[in-house]
Amino acid sequence: MRLLTICAVTLTATAEILGISPLSSQAFPTSDGTVWFAKPPRLVSASTTFNTANAWGATYYFTISLPENAGEPLQRVTITQREGLDDIRFNLKRTYAFEGTGWREGKKLTLKEVSRDPDAGTVSVIFDPPVAPGKTVTVALNPVRNPFDPGVYLFGVRAFPAGEKAADLYLGVGRLHFYREF
Repeated sequence: MRLLTICAVTLTATAEILGISPLSSQAFPTSDGTVWFAKPPRLVSASTTFNTANAWGATYYFTISLPENAGEPLQRVTITQREGLDDIRFNLKRTYAFEGTGWREGKKLTLKEVSRDPDAGTVSVIFDPPVAPGKTVTVALNPVRNPFDPGVYLFGVRAFPAGEKAADLYLGVGRLHFYREF
């Protein structure tokens, strides 16, 4: 399966260089029905409205850009705390998403479901309808409060295309740094 993905990405890159377009706008379903992005989304940024340790009322923004030639819409995003002294708890009922970036909110997006896996520390956000290619979207998470302990907190971000059997794609790490107020 990995070889099929490598071949598909190589064919897409070659077609783009040669100016041939069909592959660059198609997703890559495999023989078992798994759906992949033709062009991967990108984690643009992670930011917070308050970076003081133990502060209340903060919002954490995770901005993702889905290229025009992604081939599939974005169905789901997961955000997992990877590092930090405290486990950050989120008020899932206050989670929202919108087109645009953290500082330039656009059209609000409808969320089908927001859930948390407490064992993995993962928040999962499902869009309804899925986000169309060519959009930049931001997921806004609201912690109960910022971590008590200052320091660097890392969050792994994954994206899933639409489909019953969607292959997730690791987009990278969002980094938030919290400081002690003196």
